Amino acid sequence: MSSLSTSIVQSLDEASRKEIMQFIESEQSKSKVQSSIHSFTDMCFKKCNKDKPIITGSLDSNEERCLVNCLNRFLDTNIKVVEALQAGR
Repeated sequence: MSSLSTSIVQSLDEASRKEIMQFIESEQSKSKVQSSIHSFTDMCFKKCNKDKPIITGSLDSNEERCLVNCLNRFLDTNIKVVEALQAGR
């Protein structure tokens, strides 16, 4: 945060400061999730495409099946990690 933003936040009452900090944390979490999704989508695409040139606007059935499986494994893993973290609270 810039010094101007910090001074503005500090001039707020405690409830407003807390709400803003929760909002910032929420947005940072969303950003991390989006970054992870982008990273894993890219990784899965490279794995499933095997550096073939893209000549059409659609995936062939093997590429599609591979991508679905790869991304589902990523989502399943993320769900398990979140469940484990929540259980540890």
